[in-house]
Amino acid sequence: MANKAGKNAPFTIVFGGDPYLNGQTVRDLRQRARQRRPDAELIELDAGDADRYEFDEAVGPSLLSDTAIVTVTNLQNADDKLADAMIAYCKEACADPKNASIVICQHEGGMKGKRVVDQLEKAGARKETVADLKKADAKLNFTIGRFERNHRRVDPAAAQQLVAVLGEKTGELAAMCDQLCFDFDDDPIGLNRVNQYLTANPQVTGFAVADTAVAGRTAEAIIQMRSAVEQGTDPIALIGALAMKLRSMAKASAVRSGVISQAEAKMNPWVLKNAQRQLSGWTSDGMSRCIRLLAWADEQSKTNGGDPVYALERCLTAISRKGRES
Repeated sequence: MANKAGKNAPFTIVFGGDPYLNGQTVRDLRQRARQRRPDAELIELDAGDADRYEFDEAVGPSLLSDTAIVTVTNLQNADDKLADAMIAYCKEACADPKNASIVICQHEGGMKGKRVVDQLEKAGARKETVADLKKADAKLNFTIGRFERNHRRVDPAAAQQLVAVLGEKTGELAAMCDQLCFDFDDDPIGLNRVNQYLTANPQVTGFAVADTAVAGRTAEAIIQMRSAVEQGTDPIALIGALAMKLRSMAKASAVRSGVISQAEAKMNPWVLKNAQRQLSGWTSDGMSRCIRLLAWADEQSKTNGGDPVYALERCLTAISRKGRES
């Protein structure tokens, strides 16, 4: 039985993908269902501990309402009896969607619980597969989309900065986008606004220091670095950000010279273009010397008696001179 109701289907499975985005999809579907059925009772069940009787009771009429909006989390953990009850109800709901309770199931993805997913689809359930956001482009598109969700725009550089810092923490990334839209009227939101909120992050500080050094402003870079350390930033975090910056430039140089392809570099196009702009005046020997210095600085920061701030100064001086011995 094919379900023709689309996003208004009475039975939906939200399947896999990024955990935050999966949860957001469930919340969006529940909100849309609430708009269609403002008088429906909201019920949440966990398939890991709910039984078929609880499910049947949830989707049936109650003293509060004739219909309900039932969210079932962890569908992959449903036992056979609960799965059979859900499949039977799915057939009924799809046959009479106007009078049925709405069921939204959340599945974490993978092979576990595949039987119930397949059989629910055959019974008429709509399956919405969620993106995994593992690739840089997917994270960037998610970030831009988050601003659009707030009816706002964001500069590409600002979006990339957010991804660089929070790309592995989708929930925090989404929250930061929302907060920026709430606090500022700028449209689009620019890089300065983003950095204004990320200055406490050592990676952002490290990128800023690296950019200053790459621009050849040695004294300014050292002052920025010392200020960050005095405010509590761990030197090893700054070293890591500097190393990341130089690795990006080294990859950009390899792409430009044809040693590797853009696909092999596995860099976002915007990051690659920015890194290539900063390559002027650099040589392979100079880049190698700076990377070796950063490895030494990393060792100094982890060794008793080492002086990581002095090591950072040496690195910044070398980077601002593009690795030349001078």
